[in-house]
Amino acid sequence: MKKNYDVILIGAGPSSIFCAYELMEKNKGLRVLMIEKGRSIEKRQCPKRVTKVCAGCRPCSITTGFAGAGAFSDGKLSLSPDVGGNLSEIIGYENTVELINESDAIYLSFGADKKVYGLGKEKEIREIRRKAINANLKLVECPIRHLGTEEGYKIYERLQHHLEDAGVEMLFETMVKEIIIEEGRATGVYTEKGEAYYAKEIVAAVGREGADWFSHICERHQIETKVGTVDVGVRVEVRDEVMEFLNENLYEAKLLYHTPTFDDKVRTFCTNPSGEVASEYYEDGLAVVNGHAYKSKEFKTNNTNFAILVSKNFTKPFRTPIEYGKRIAQLSNMLCGGKILVQTFGDFRRGRRTTKERICRNNLIPTLKDGVPGDLSLVFPHRIMVDIEEMMFALDKVTPGIAGDETLLYGVEVKFYSNKVVVDKDFQTSVKGLRAIGDGASVTRGLQQASANGISAARSIYKTLENE
Repeated sequence: MKKNYDVILIGAGPSSIFCAYELMEKNKGLRVLMIEKGRSIEKRQCPKRVTKVCAGCRPCSITTGFAGAGAFSDGKLSLSPDVGGNLSEIIGYENTVELINESDAIYLSFGADKKVYGLGKEKEIREIRRKAINANLKLVECPIRHLGTEEGYKIYERLQHHLEDAGVEMLFETMVKEIIIEEGRATGVYTEKGEAYYAKEIVAAVGREGADWFSHICERHQIETKVGTVDVGVRVEVRDEVMEFLNENLYEAKLLYHTPTFDDKVRTFCTNPSGEVASEYYEDGLAVVNGHAYKSKEFKTNNTNFAILVSKNFTKPFRTPIEYGKRIAQLSNMLCGGKILVQTFGDFRRGRRTTKERICRNNLIPTLKDGVPGDLSLVFPHRIMVDIEEMMFALDKVTPGIAGDETLLYGVEVKFYSNKVVVDKDFQTSVKGLRAIGDGASVTRGLQQASANGISAARSIYKTLENE
């Protein structure tokens, strides 16, 4: 017996959540099914929060489950269309602004903090911009609303219950194996449990965790894609004192740089004041590094962490940007037994392996307790090493101390959103009935634009269903 729906959402991250939310706002009679390989929000528990050591849970509760990786991230909402994705290129700048404001209002209605960083600090921001210009860095101004790791979790819990109460059906711990395509049109999905579900509209909202899976789906069904940008680099950790001026006035300083040696684009990403460095585990146990920050004072640390990401674009015949990023991360994992490699910047620029003894004598105490001291030059290509070093010295001109010997670099940080699916303004792929949204389709690169993307897609879906 066929199980029929109006809309099937593959994945339960922010783009999927806000798509479902908007669909039910439009018509509570719609049959909407959300399928997620991870757990429901209340079952997403990470033992490492207590033990500080990864227990190897499968699926990983940090990267999968309701709200996706966003549930356990530090929860920064970037309130600018210039940050966090390519939505404005698809639906227009003004429309993107409106959708960001709408999605922000929904977050506020579910308990988000009303405070916005980066507003009302004209004098201080002008000073930061002046220093950035002197260092050939570009400051991208972006107001930030900070949810906080523990508060973001509660907000998404409320959203899950709201969707359940509205009638959205949710299948957790269920992996979609295949998208059913009949006569050139997507009509349903098969799960690994052998079940088939059918719908008029299929939406792939798989997030970064599912980007590799979706890239193989696209290849198998000849869904049109482009080679996306590979973002790979390190997570930097310093004492709060080093970043104090930036943290207090911007919370997250988004800085862009084009390196003098190779003219490569490098950027800062995901700053976490008084936060902690964390590891994330993807398919096949692949460990990559990330960072979190809490709202509550009891969880705050003395350190700030942020990512330095090198953006690389490749030309033909290269077509596997996700695999490229994975191979670099796998090499790091191989050298340190499946953990995260850590090196002081002093050792990084001198070309020597970091030891526990040198880390222990520093002012800076690592927040990632199971990081393995090592040598990043055995992991990264020479070009990326040079890009990171030049970015560190440029940042040091904005906030002195970043390029200090004891600053910690954790590797590898890589963002799996480089499967760039070709979509139209309604997020339709080259296969009828199949839409692709969010980070997993390389449309967005963050919570806020992913959420706005979900709303926009829902409105296009609703119009299509109305006209049938």
